[in-house]
Amino acid sequence: MPKSLETDLLPEQAITKMAPGAVPTAQLKTMYRVMFLIRRVEESLLQMAESGKIGGAMHTAIGHEANAVGAAAALLPGDYVTCTYRGHHHSLAHGMDPKEAIAEVLGKATGFSKGKGGSMHFIKPEIGLMGANGIVGAQVPHAAGMALASQLRDDGHIAMSFFGEGAIYQGVMHETFNIAQKWHLPIIFYCENNRYSEMTPIQHTSSAEEIFLFPKGAYGMESIQIDGNDVEQVFSAVREAAERARAGEGPTFIEALTYRLAGHMAGDLETYRSAEEIDLQRKHEPLVVLRDRLLERGVSKEELAQIREEVEAQVKEAVEFAENSPWPDPAEAYTDVFVE
Repeated sequence: MPKSLETDLLPEQAITKMAPGAVPTAQLKTMYRVMFLIRRVEESLLQMAESGKIGGAMHTAIGHEANAVGAAAALLPGDYVTCTYRGHHHSLAHGMDPKEAIAEVLGKATGFSKGKGGSMHFIKPEIGLMGANGIVGAQVPHAAGMALASQLRDDGHIAMSFFGEGAIYQGVMHETFNIAQKWHLPIIFYCENNRYSEMTPIQHTSSAEEIFLFPKGAYGMESIQIDGNDVEQVFSAVREAAERARAGEGPTFIEALTYRLAGHMAGDLETYRSAEEIDLQRKHEPLVVLRDRLLERGVSKEELAQIREEVEAQVKEAVEFAENSPWPDPAEAYTDVFVE
């Protein structure tokens, strides 16, 4: 691991080198559109939270977009995904309507859960999103259960669970790693390592320099480390892991090195890192990496600007829809409590 994030963008050792070109240019442009959509939705949410329009905790994944978009593109309909309370990007990457996403965070009746779930509990089973979770690491055994169900049904589906590096030290994680490897469950464990488990640099909390060595050394699990800011690397790694899982070869652990460009949550004063460090990391953030690659492939600056302009209009419309949506009827507090 780098001794100082102020001098190193990404560690060179152990990162899986995957040659660009895994994704056709047309698909990369679509990925750029979705990544920019996620960025603008979350920046809009952060602005609304800081202006007092959103109550409760609200965590963004600004800077993590490539992890969500690359992974979503590599999965198939019917696969299962679980994620953390920092899950807006996964939801939008899998096709959630920005209108219902923003409305939900605002607590409005037009949200996907009628405003009852809020920012930390994104879920939409019809697109494979089986739930974000406010308890650190709790979504991981849930995904293992879904993988077991698919294995028993022999339906060809897999499960994928996203978590941060701070979850690695939860006991339930290692219980899940052990049984998943023992039973060869069709599951992908994906660590979005932004190197700050909440507000503490990872070098102050981890006894191992590379997180992916935990499941590799302890459980013999197929484990790799990639550049999580490169959407093509993410796509290639997840696609390969998914193929292994569907072939009955068991789980894969992916450690994706990334960086959170905003605070841990809305209102975070970020006293634990410098503005200079964040500016350095912006040189290798997902949208910059993908923009530069598209330009190298001959996509014009004008076409990329057109994509951004269209996304800006889409997000503006979604924000207006959410802000103008009605509040839930108080009687709704008594519905959706029990199965009917």
